[in-house]
Amino acid sequence: MRAVVQRVVRARVLVGEEEVAAIGRGMVVLLGVRRGDTAGSAVSLARRVAGLRIFDDEHGRMGLDAAAAGGAILSVSQFTLYGDVRRGRRPSFDAAAPAAEARPLFEAFVAEIEAAGLVCRTGRFGAEMQVELVNDGPVTLVIDTDELARPRRA
Repeated sequence: MRAVVQRVVRARVLVGEEEVAAIGRGMVVLLGVRRGDTAGSAVSLARRVAGLRIFDDEHGRMGLDAAAAGGAILSVSQFTLYGDVRRGRRPSFDAAAPAAEARPLFEAFVAEIEAAGLVCRTGRFGAEMQVELVNDGPVTLVIDTDELARPRRA
């Protein structure tokens, strides 16, 4: 699984003209599911995201996680995170999991975020969405479960 995590002042998701989700301070998580990902990957990634200390503490340093900062999560499924642009000009999405495989893992990710005590809003799985956000910092991180499994130093 792959996540692009952005610390935000506020964010919302629209489907057409309808606002389907919105948060104030917190994180937007764009979540991609790859073929072969597992529920364990979803749980591991959710725990990592929930525990990220990317919010300023009383010293102005990134010392607080979303719960301690009173933040929420807006999670949006995004298969394009597994777009392969190595050939030609049109990305290939062969590595992205099909919807039937990706949806339960996306839902497992959301459930684990909520189990951590965080409010988690979501876009509409499989829909054409517009994501509006105000990135705070800006702070943007890319987290890949394959990278999490590797040793930090070789």
